[in-house]
Order: sequence, then structure tokens, then C-alpha cells
Amino acid sequence: MRSHPDAIFQTTIVSFQEHMQGWLAYINKGHERVLLGYARLASALRDYCQAIVLPFGNAAQDRFLELEALRMRIGTMDQRIAGIALAAGATLLTRNLRDFHKVPDLRVEDWTE
Repeated sequence: MRSHPDAIFQTTIVSFQEHMQGWLAYINKGHERVLLGYARLASALRDYCQAIVLPFGNAAQDRFLELEALRMRIGTMDQRIAGIALAAGATLLTRNLRDFHKVPDLRVEDWTE
């Protein structure tokens, strides 16, 4: 990814939700984790504020509902991310090819290999 301009990469509001929920759960597990958790939460917030974040709008909701009707065995959040990517005509970069390859018409790539 470093060999490409930052402007070509985008993230989703659903990814933001998952990321924030993870850090909030971490913080809520105990006092010894609070300082690190809040520092990481603040860092993640700064990163997302600098990113292009694709919304879960009407077109994404429509695509999500179409996917939901297919009764694929992938998680709701992944279906929402797929709906956003399909609505935007974007290629989804993910390590989770196993699930996202189940989504019809979704362009998916794993750049970690």
C-alpha cells in the first residue's frame, strides 16, 4: 500500500464502528488497560479523521438487503462492508477472502500475501 498514493484508499463507516467497538471493549475490561486503551482509541480516531470514510447510505443499504436475501453465511458487518463496496464500485482489500469471495459481483483482493 505504501507504493500507492493515500488518496486511492478508502475505508468504511462500518470498519470505523468495528474498530471503535474493539477499543471501547478493551477499555472496559479493566483499570490497567485504561491508559493504553484511550491512547489507542485516540490514535484510531485521528487516523479515521484523516481518511476517506465511505458512508452506509441508501445505495449501500439496498445492496446489503440484496445480499441478506441471498442468505450467505457471512457476518452482518461483512455484508454491510460489501454493500458499501458494491455501491461505490470499489475493490475491497481484505485478508478475509474466504467470506468476501461469497459475495456476487464484489471485487476482492488480498495484498498481504
